[in-house]
Amino acid sequence: MASAGLRKQLECSICLNLYTDPVTLRCGHNFCRDCIDQVLNTQDGAGVYSCPECREEFPERPTLQKNITLCNIVQDFLSTQPHEEEITGICCTYCIHSPVPAVRSCLLCEASLCDNHLRAHSKSPEHVLTDPSTSLEKRKCSVHKKVLEYYCTEDNACICVSCSLAGEHRGHQVEMLDEASEKKKEKLRNVLQKLITKREETEERVRSAKGHRKKAQEKASGEAERVTALFIDIRRRLDDLEKRVLSEISRQEEKMSLSLSDVIQKLEVKKDELSRRMRHIEELCNMADPLTVLQDPDTGSCRHITGWKHSP
Repeated sequence: MASAGLRKQLECSICLNLYTDPVTLRCGHNFCRDCIDQVLNTQDGAGVYSCPECREEFPERPTLQKNITLCNIVQDFLSTQPHEEEITGICCTYCIHSPVPAVRSCLLCEASLCDNHLRAHSKSPEHVLTDPSTSLEKRKCSVHKKVLEYYCTEDNACICVSCSLAGEHRGHQVEMLDEASEKKKEKLRNVLQKLITKREETEERVRSAKGHRKKAQEKASGEAERVTALFIDIRRRLDDLEKRVLSEISRQEEKMSLSLSDVIQKLEVKKDELSRRMRHIEELCNMADPLTVLQDPDTGSCRHITGWKHSP
């Protein structure tokens, strides 16, 4: 509890971790140098600086003074604490006041031991030592509560000596755990080798499939470019043909228009001539003097007018 309280006093109020390079403001509060630097940087644009703890304001950016005493206290505190990997690993069962990493586990005692407790531990054969483990009960027979030392090849089960002599596995062929383990490892190695071979074959097929896919993509890309270029050329040719056809239509229309304009002009002249003669004849028809009507020189031209024809 005292250690936890001290740790709380040594935590930066900004990052909530132990002080790193602690510095002090004029108001007396302490912070990690990087933490308070980041806070002051955010206050640069405001024109005024303040302590994140007590809110005391400073007209200018405060000078950070390293707190040597606090730095030494943090270092001393860290030196008394176990390393993180030791805390999170398997600890000695008998070190109850502070966590100490275990180096061996006893299957008989179902306990893990540090170096000091291992030296004082019994050396008798029934105290079987293994690498540190948290599942010691799994290494003992659930029926006879003895260490599992044998492997029954008929039932594929790990058994203790009582199981092989008087239990349900009596008379069965048994092997030592190490011997049975090595045989199983050999089988597993054979399986592993087959799996490795299968994986290599699969990898080769994957590489081959990727190669085929790349070639197919390249071929498709080439075909797409060829078709795109073909349609660009077709559109260009169609555009040229459209321009030529429209130009020819325009030329023919212009030619026809000029020809018809000439015909229309001639017809307009003839129409005006006819209108003039019609007015003259109407004047003659309205005259009362017979002598004037008979002596008019245009009277005989009516035959010419009646027989006149035009071509468009």
